[in-house]
Amino acid sequence: MSKTLTEIAQQLKDLNKKVQLIYAFNGVGKTRLSREFIPKNDEEDESETPQPKVIYYNAFTEDLFYWDNDLKGDAEPKLIIHPNTFTDWILKQQGDVNIIENFQRYTDKNLIPEFIPKEEVQKDKDGRNVKVTTYREVVFTALKPLPRNTEASEIRIDENNIVNNDKDENIKISKGEESNFIWSIFYTLLEEIVSTLNELDPAKRDGNQFDKLEYVFIDDPVSSLDENHLIELAVNLAELVKKSAFRKDQSDNYQGVRFVITTHNPLFYNVLWNQFNSNLHEEKPDGSRGKTIYNRGQSCNYRLAKRADGSFELIESNNHSFSYHLFLLSELREAIKTNQIKKYHFNFLRNILEKTATFLGHN
Repeated sequence: MSKTLTEIAQQLKDLNKKVQLIYAFNGVGKTRLSREFIPKNDEEDESETPQPKVIYYNAFTEDLFYWDNDLKGDAEPKLIIHPNTFTDWILKQQGDVNIIENFQRYTDKNLIPEFIPKEEVQKDKDGRNVKVTTYREVVFTALKPLPRNTEASEIRIDENNIVNNDKDENIKISKGEESNFIWSIFYTLLEEIVSTLNELDPAKRDGNQFDKLEYVFIDDPVSSLDENHLIELAVNLAELVKKSAFRKDQSDNYQGVRFVITTHNPLFYNVLWNQFNSNLHEEKPDGSRGKTIYNRGQSCNYRLAKRADGSFELIESNNHSFSYHLFLLSELREAIKTNQIKKYHFNFLRNILEKTATFLGHN
């Protein structure tokens, strides 16, 4: 049945599942769907410690970051961060170590981001001027590999445990590396959310900023990853989601944060499908299995399609690969039948021809 994105968002909210995985082509409306999840009072919450009901990663997240390219000096390009509560919060509370580790996991261990702290005067909730530390600029350094014939006695370690070899400072990273960096900040925040909310007693938590959180919406974090890192990211994300608290209350209803993950990447979808369709058990100190933390019945899978009249359809998908090439063929047949051939249909055709050539053993 065709629906609006608002109706589809409500359909997803009404289903009591821990994680909902959705495949859709680029341009169908994944980003707009993520915006439909955000309550109006979340967007208007300008308090010092907001308690959102929805946290999302999408194109708007990446828009929080932009480059100051230092066009005059061409020497100190900086990645600038628009003011936002959670970037400042995680850097003040947790520091940058986990962000750097997550970033280097998907890029290069020799690529080092540095957050530049600055003192700013801001108004507090009572209207008084107060000094606060903010993190609005990031610079990047690339360490050069040591020569092969370097002796151990020649290697020096600085105060930050970084090998003191040659380096390029104040470099501008690629668009793909930038996307990975932004995802690493979000993923570090997500790790903190899961860790905090896995303490079921709110009085015992480190803070209350996530107490009202209901949904995490993640839209395509893999646009710039190679296949190896894409698979690693999918496995890490699925494991974190599966470990998050999601338990029945006294009324036999599930309580906990729900996750909606959308993607246009078939491989990412397939890896997540397989991960979410396997149970996760608590590991006891002796290495044996404990109680079930996550069971496969807590997830469901869909394909989001856009109709010619501008409406949308959420189609349940029980097949982890959903016969991707057959789906492309059906889309091409429908485009021919309705005489609605678009530019992207030629990409579908090329994809099918490449898969066919590979299958038949041709170059």
